[in-house]
Amino acid sequence: MIIHLVDGTYELFRHFYGLRRFNKGVDRPYGAVVGVLQTVLDMIENGDTYLGVATDHVIESFRNRLWADYKTGADIEPALLAQFHPLEEALAAMGVVVWPMIELEADDALASAAHIASQDEQVQKVAIWTPDKDLAQCVRHARVVQIDGRRKTIRDAAGIREKFGVDPPLIPDLLALVGDAADGYPGIPGIGAKTAARLLNRHGQIESFPSDVLGERRDLALLFKNLATLRTDAPLFDDAETLRWRGATPAFAAWAERMEAPRLVERCEKAAGR
Repeated sequence: MIIHLVDGTYELFRHFYGLRRFNKGVDRPYGAVVGVLQTVLDMIENGDTYLGVATDHVIESFRNRLWADYKTGADIEPALLAQFHPLEEALAAMGVVVWPMIELEADDALASAAHIASQDEQVQKVAIWTPDKDLAQCVRHARVVQIDGRRKTIRDAAGIREKFGVDPPLIPDLLALVGDAADGYPGIPGIGAKTAARLLNRHGQIESFPSDVLGERRDLALLFKNLATLRTDAPLFDDAETLRWRGATPAFAAWAERMEAPRLVERCEKAAGR
């Protein structure tokens, strides 16, 4: 079996701002939710029925206690934020496994799910659907890959090295050095991507750097590495078989009506009957 792990938060953002091109300034209350459901249904109709979706139930995590400027939900538009919890409920009603994260982030859920699934001998491949560079650290050879559905790219370990200049396990170290503006930490001043990759390929992880490379900035770099390191120990599931989609629940019809998307019910019924 192939396990598909979807970044629900990213998909919600993508559909919300994608719709902005057509909605004439009026955001449909469930517009982005419907878009995500359609994307997941496209996968199911394509035969990708072993899947789970990770979401940020709240836009804060333990990382906010480690770094005051770490990302929060403060700047998220209310019309988008209002669709976070409906997405989780609608996905569950559609029969899809959902992991709403509170203390951890959706990225940690994807990393944990990839780790658990890759340990299962029945699993042939794990596909993580997100363009987020954080998740590049989870790629392993050709067994765990990262897919950017919008750009139609699939990256295995060789692809990650080609893009970032380092192997997947060193991605947290790379992000620690160069920073991640989306997550709110700046990296180490004066170290760009090429310099960071050169240092990491020469010395290995930050902990192995000679003392004169970072000097007094070493502790800050290690803090940023802690922020960039995804947790893989969230107890999301025991058996990959539990991720198999078996059809929508009876509650989904009411959700489809509320979202003014009755066609979703028809598509679910047809997909479940195959």
